[in-house]
Amino acid sequence: MVAKKDKQEETVVQEEVAQDASVEEVTEVVEESTEAKKVATTKAGKHSAKAVREAEELAEKEARKEAAAETNEAPKPKQKPRVKTFTKKQKAARELIDKDKLYSLEEAVELIPKLSQTKFDASVELHIALGIDPRQADQQFRMGVVLPAGTGRAVRVAVLADAKLAEAAKAAGADVVDSEQIMAGIEKGTFDFDILVTTPVNMASLGRHAKALGPKGLMPSPKSGTVTADPAKAVAEIKKGRLDLKNDANGIIHVACGKVSFKPADLLANAKEVVNSVVHNRPSGVKGVYVKSIYMTATMSPSVKIDPSSVSGDKKAS
Repeated sequence: MVAKKDKQEETVVQEEVAQDASVEEVTEVVEESTEAKKVATTKAGKHSAKAVREAEELAEKEARKEAAAETNEAPKPKQKPRVKTFTKKQKAARELIDKDKLYSLEEAVELIPKLSQTKFDASVELHIALGIDPRQADQQFRMGVVLPAGTGRAVRVAVLADAKLAEAAKAAGADVVDSEQIMAGIEKGTFDFDILVTTPVNMASLGRHAKALGPKGLMPSPKSGTVTADPAKAVAEIKKGRLDLKNDANGIIHVACGKVSFKPADLLANAKEVVNSVVHNRPSGVKGVYVKSIYMTATMSPSVKIDPSSVSGDKKAS
């Protein structure tokens, strides 16, 4: 009986050992499976080799930036604001102008020669700001004016017309009257003239060259008197001192009305002719203040402000 009991106990122990072995095997299998899952996850997750490598590269890049910032951490000197400086002569010329005063044309033509500091015979210019909208066709200003004392500079005039009219224009002072020569030069983009005068009949042949002539201000126009049936008369006026007055994109007229070497009386006559032509040819669509401001200046010299009301009757623009 004792032997049988011992045998039963031994059997129970063997079963318990086998069970424990089985549990250990199962545990090992589960652990291996968990570890495999972890490995599989790290191949594509934030802990993968690629992600770790990218994180290291980013850290190195940030470190380089910090190192560069430390070497350049010294504050850069602030750039001083640009202040326009003048020479002694320029300062002396500016002191002759009363900034709070609006001058008359008579006073301006007497003062301008004193302001000019150039070694050459500078041009005297008028800059007239108009209260117009250049985008509106009925508010644009363009006309021709003949200066009583001339412009003070030589002007080359070309005439595109038939033989008889071309000869008359040549006698009046035209520089170029050979139509073939003129057209060949235009096609090549070489312009041997400052002003081109043509007849209405010949205007058609210039149409295809408008893009070349227009930007240079050489395209003839009836408003400026360069498209006319009498080219000889137009040439004579141009040689005497005819100018084309027109506003720019900002509604301002810029025109040279003489030279510093002109006598004050001649300069005044030219200036009055320009201003009166502008004042008395107000575009129909303009409302309110027409002449906003007028400045007279010489090349590379300070400007003198003219009183608009003294020449136009308009109240000064606010």
